[in-house]
Amino acid sequence: MHSNLKKWSAEFIGTLWLTLGGCGSAVLAAAFPEVGIGLAGVALAFGLTVVTGAYALGPISGGHFNPAVSVGLAVGGRFSWGELPGYVISQVLGAIVGGGILYVIATGKAGAAIGGFATNGYGEHSPGGYNLTAAIVTEVVMTAIFLIVILGATAKRAAAGFAGLAIGLCLTLIHLISIPVTNTSVNPARSTGVAVFGPDIAVSQLWLFWVAPIGGAIVGAVIYKALLSNGKDD
Repeated sequence: MHSNLKKWSAEFIGTLWLTLGGCGSAVLAAAFPEVGIGLAGVALAFGLTVVTGAYALGPISGGHFNPAVSVGLAVGGRFSWGELPGYVISQVLGAIVGGGILYVIATGKAGAAIGGFATNGYGEHSPGGYNLTAAIVTEVVMTAIFLIVILGATAKRAAAGFAGLAIGLCLTLIHLISIPVTNTSVNPARSTGVAVFGPDIAVSQLWLFWVAPIGGAIVGAVIYKALLSNGKDD
């Protein structure tokens, strides 16, 4: 139980940090007057949360910080199905607390308006007006590639010590591609953590950002196992 508590705590803190750091950069800094970090800055912020979290907390819990990643790793044989519920609950709670902290900060000035609050969406709630089909394809494909990178970078045959960097850079690239389409989820916890504080439409569309990332993670894990795995080296 003590070991599980450490793992759950690491996943809670890591997902809180991902939500606060990534979504916080979008809400607070993306368009800040004259020194806004823009889309590229937000994408980098998400990647940096994963890099820092992976190296600090990965040795404790594996550094998933994402229910889709946990499911994908279980499908890929790298994670126990029995541990999955505890991880997912910890991740979602961490994301909600991160979203709550961000909400308190974002509303802490006169006349504050949170707008979309870095929530994910499609159709009228897509940053670029992309439809449901585009959103599904984007989230499934991006999460599938994310899982392939995670499984490859953490394989025994991979260069030691570089997994966190590769995974963080992959998440940065994913955001650079897909922020205009869905505001980039690939992570049901991250989506949930801000949706509960955001506009009503974000909650009504939240189902997609559970179904598509988890489906994509399963696809990525299956592809890796079938075509790329070296068995004993994984």
